[in-house]
Amino acid sequence: MRRQATSRTKNRRSSHAAAWTALAAAGALALSACGDGGDKKEHPPQGGEASTAGQRVELPKLTGEKLEVAAVWTGPEQANFTKVLKEFEKRTGATVTFVPAQDPIVTFLGTKIAGGQPPDVALLPQVGALASAVQNKWVQPVGPEAKAQLDKNYSDGWRKLGAVDGTQYGVYYKAANKSLVWYNAKAFEAAGVQPPKTWKELLTAADTLSASGTPAVSVAGADGWTLTDWFENVYLSQAGPQKYDQLSKHQIKWTDDSVKQALTTLGELFGRKDFLAGGTSGALATEFPKSVTQTFSGGDRPAAAMVYEGDFVAVNIAQTEAKVGKDALVFPFPAVGAKAPVVSGGDVAVALKPSTGAQALLTFLASPDAAEIQAREGGFVSPNKSVDPKAYPNDIQRNIAKALIAAGDDFRFDMSDQAPSAFGGTPGAGEWKALQDFLANPSDVAGTQARLEADAAKAYGN
Repeated sequence: MRRQATSRTKNRRSSHAAAWTALAAAGALALSACGDGGDKKEHPPQGGEASTAGQRVELPKLTGEKLEVAAVWTGPEQANFTKVLKEFEKRTGATVTFVPAQDPIVTFLGTKIAGGQPPDVALLPQVGALASAVQNKWVQPVGPEAKAQLDKNYSDGWRKLGAVDGTQYGVYYKAANKSLVWYNAKAFEAAGVQPPKTWKELLTAADTLSASGTPAVSVAGADGWTLTDWFENVYLSQAGPQKYDQLSKHQIKWTDDSVKQALTTLGELFGRKDFLAGGTSGALATEFPKSVTQTFSGGDRPAAAMVYEGDFVAVNIAQTEAKVGKDALVFPFPAVGAKAPVVSGGDVAVALKPSTGAQALLTFLASPDAAEIQAREGGFVSPNKSVDPKAYPNDIQRNIAKALIAAGDDFRFDMSDQAPSAFGGTPGAGEWKALQDFLANPSDVAGTQARLEADAAKAYGN
């Protein structure tokens, strides 16, 4: 079920504004922590040991049972999640195999199911993928033990995101604050630049940085999903939450003037080749992991001074010698309109087989025990309000997590993740491809709008 945000009553709008402010403050809180030991780790015991508060959820004995778990995660993100699965194995006696999935995951799962070999559990990165999986009758409702953990540990908003037509199917294991810009502290210092608070200040800073010899921004143009996130932040701040909700559900067309304004604004950055690491062609050839690592490598000559994306950027920073809180700092996505944007995302776990093992894993993933294991590794934020903040490895991530929990039910979920996968979640198609074409030619605003609307109308069926 897609979140019907426009149905909120007027008396909820003030709480949304407060939550918006709380989440936007996450970057500011992180900055204030950077000079105060923000890079110090406060890890409990490592390597899949019990959580900081001991075992808080009972799991059945599953000796001899074999499970498969599919997700689109790779590299360090996959490695960190594997530590969670190892703890599940330790507690239950089951054997769990991680199966790397390809985007779009709905297509990947469809192939597995058609072949009679679906994984037991899958983590879906889009609300639209959950809706499609339920429509195709692939997923099982959440069992009573997992539901009890959800009721105990999650706000109503996150539970509803995992439900379709009132039935609970999913557990939102992982969340993301996707309104953060990470920057190379040395590059900013060398250019005499301060973290910008507005879009105009961002462009001024980008001009100064690029003139100093370090391109301003590393853009992962080879991965279309990052471009949707750029657009969503600009659009939410400039057009406002009501328009954002309408466009999310295709209640207004992509040819709307608000989309024209947002693309024109985004083009002010994308249209300056000297602002982009490697220029336009370099940006289009850069995948997300490289967009991060090249920003925090190269000593005093990094490929770029800053990179936009969510809290999970910390996972990739950890692959460099840079230290989060010292060399790698963060600020909230600058305000384009009256308010800075706050966009959230997440991965929802669903059971594809009616087995005790699949339900037990959902129960574990809905508990703070599982989340705290991955939280300690960095680059991860949980919507689970029972997670001990001390599990996070530094003040930057701790404050981002606290702000997410403080927001309660009031947040805007990633727009492309709410869309049908054919439009918002398919490499080389739909919104991903249209925005890659826009990055290649930011002056073609009208053509981009026309392509977006044609693909959206087809995917939404209206």
